[in-house]
Amino acid sequence: MRINFHGAAHTVTGSRHLLEINGYKLLLDCGLYQGKRSLAYERNTHFQFKPADVNAVILSHSHIDHSGNLPNLVKQGYEGAIYSTHAAKDISGAMLADSGRIQEADAEFVNKKRAERGEEPIEPLYTEADAEETVGMLTGVHYEEAFEPIPGVVARFYEAGHILGSAGVSLEIEEKGRKIHLWFSGDIGRYKLPLLRDPVLPSHADYMIMECTYGDKSHNDPELAFNEFQAVVRKTIERGGKVIVPAFAVGRTQEIVYHLNQMMFEGDVPRVPVYVDSPLAVKASDIFKNHLECFDDETKEFVRESRHPALDFKMLTYIRSVDESKALNERTDPMVIISASGMAETGRIVHHIKNNIENPKNTICIVSWQAPDTLGRRLADREPQARIFGDWYKRKCDVATIGGLSGHAGQDLLVKYATGVKGSVKDIFLVHGEEKQAMTLTGLLKEKGMDRVHYPDLHDGAEL
Repeated sequence: MRINFHGAAHTVTGSRHLLEINGYKLLLDCGLYQGKRSLAYERNTHFQFKPADVNAVILSHSHIDHSGNLPNLVKQGYEGAIYSTHAAKDISGAMLADSGRIQEADAEFVNKKRAERGEEPIEPLYTEADAEETVGMLTGVHYEEAFEPIPGVVARFYEAGHILGSAGVSLEIEEKGRKIHLWFSGDIGRYKLPLLRDPVLPSHADYMIMECTYGDKSHNDPELAFNEFQAVVRKTIERGGKVIVPAFAVGRTQEIVYHLNQMMFEGDVPRVPVYVDSPLAVKASDIFKNHLECFDDETKEFVRESRHPALDFKMLTYIRSVDESKALNERTDPMVIISASGMAETGRIVHHIKNNIENPKNTICIVSWQAPDTLGRRLADREPQARIFGDWYKRKCDVATIGGLSGHAGQDLLVKYATGVKGSVKDIFLVHGEEKQAMTLTGLLKEKGMDRVHYPDLHDGAEL
């Protein structure tokens, strides 16, 4: 058996891990790498294996850095099933179609700028039609239900608590009379987050592929982050500004909506218009409402007490058309705009930032980790200027970063997650994290007596 780390190795995005078992190939995730545009295009376009040779894909969850390169995989010859939880299947269907539309729209917009500069046009990474073909290959499985993606492998999904439908993946493998239990963490969620159930931690594994995004620090209690976000919203509204929130359309958007619902219901912030401006986020919110079985007990209790849905309230509007989106930038009254993408690289959020970054009344509120070389990271680093669609803008608005709202486990939970398999694990492979975070976590695990911790390079492999 062999593991090949073809994505999210020495970086956070682009999750893609290829297992070779019994002569078959099983791919765990197939996400988009996000970073410098030229490097991203190269990494996302070219696979280090033949897609047609892959026998099955298991998808841990639907975030684009885990699912977003599936259309390329199919486009280049993959013909098998793509397994996920039922909720992740529904969310991924919406996300991939939306991603295809965004790839086409962004290429068209950028090509107008390139034409003005006498530059050659670029091609979209993939199209909406490519994405729709992929959606038809998604296969839903219930949490903890056994399935056999390839001969000799029995797989199960366990609640990861990261976004709707997210899962850790348990693989019970039999190869040449040898039995191995491999656990793939996907993205690990957190305790006490709104809406979703808490993550299930592994208690046994021979080998584990584990994310380490926040291996260098623990998060504030989500309640403290909630209070910090509340203060940012109140301060910005009181000075007559807009709060612009780049947020992942699936997960973070719904959490922020739920927070704002609670704030305005309790009278903790002024009641101002709240807009969710992302076609995908609108669809995702509808999907959330169809999977109430994934909600935690606290959310269900709030719905009963407030007597209205968690993701709908009087001041909230889901924006559905481009004209409605553009109209928001013509208005000067206080409001909250939540829009995708989470790293401010594509979609309508880029236009909202462009139109609001030079107004000192406004606040851009960063509520998730930002990959290097993205617009979101440059904003989080408070750079004085930002290049948007080829033009430079001075940053005059405030920037607030709310780290405690992350949907990723912090250092303390990562340590707890890993040490849960201390008595059985032979090797742990840290992925989905930058070097500083991985090395810090490695040191902490060694202090716990776990010496077999590796941080594989991109395209490295390991024989098990």
